[in-house]
Amino acid sequence: MLLAVPVPAEPEAPMYWRREFDGALDQARVVRAFAAHLLAGFPLLDDVLLVLDEMVVNALRHTRSGRPGGRFAVEVRRDAAGVTVTVADEGGPSEPRVRAQGYPCDIAELSECGRGLLTVQALATRWSWTGDARGRTVQALFAARWR
Repeated sequence: MLLAVPVPAEPEAPMYWRREFDGALDQARVVRAFAAHLLAGFPLLDDVLLVLDEMVVNALRHTRSGRPGGRFAVEVRRDAAGVTVTVADEGGPSEPRVRAQGYPCDIAELSECGRGLLTVQALATRWSWTGDARGRTVQALFAARWR
């Protein structure tokens, strides 16, 4: 007699996805849906999606990726240690930096000025960036076990 034994899927198995997107603000929603589908069941999914959204919006607002014809790429990696998300853009004139709380902003930008990387820093286990004016990569790691 054969006995069927269910074998659970192994979310710890390393996985990697990469996708390119057009450099338009409406693509931030598409990126969130892309990552949410890939990372269903990850305990920090809401944090990952918020951080990924901030990283995409920063790339679109502060680099050539947000100009007509611009593009950016998103990478999602998952393994037993957690999840890493990466946004690679086309570079720009300034470097990513976390602004101190209370950083003075133009009153017209007050609701959005300087909060993106503060959010990334607060929610990710760690984050980093590399690159220059020709292209930049911002990465955030979320250390957590899969359910």
